[in-house]
Amino acid sequence: MPWVVDTCVLIDVLEDDPTFGRVSALALEAHATDGLIVCPITFAELAPAFEGDSSLQEEFLAGIGADYRQDWSWEDTLRAHEAWNVFVQRRRSGALPKRPLADVLIGAFSSRHQGLITRNPDDFVKVFPDLTLRVPRPS
Repeated sequence: MPWVVDTCVLIDVLEDDPTFGRVSALALEAHATDGLIVCPITFAELAPAFEGDSSLQEEFLAGIGADYRQDWSWEDTLRAHEAWNVFVQRRRSGALPKRPLADVLIGAFSSRHQGLITRNPDDFVKVFPDLTLRVPRPS
């Protein structure tokens, strides 16, 4: 079953980030045999990194072996619906800081796959406690 790759990890590799570029690339390489996929939300989030050129973006994603043509399912919608409600209720009570809806959508999508490769585990663990996360860390 494939791993979903979070936007931040892809940007690390694309920009050869001095701190995270190499470790993010190694994390992708380590999980490539299971398959790598990109959530449709991440595909949209990446647009500015490619100045809106979807052909360049597709070339980059294909080059790292990430399947970027994944469908959003009704299951994803229901999981996001549930998670967003819980998140907003907890945020209103002061238990959680504000987070963008995109993180909830990516987490919901990742829930039906092997897990999520992200550098931002705290953005997901409180909303999706059962989601398996892999975190690239500099040595």
